[in-house]
Amino acid sequence: MEYLSIRQTADKWRISKRRIQILCSQKRIPGATKIDSLWVIPADAVKPKDERVKSGKYIKQ
Repeated sequence: MEYLSIRQTADKWRISKRRIQILCSQKRIPGATKIDSLWVIPADAVKPKDERVKSGKYIKQ
């Protein structure tokens, strides 16, 4: 299986490197693995849906 770095994945999905790190730590990217202090993402992983609040209002649960 081929893996990509955070930088390569950020370029591919056109989002920030920090956002990729957050998605990895939240386990929202299937197959993402942490090796020492680096995350590696499978090359065939799909970009997860953005579930952040976009309306500017907080949703109470």
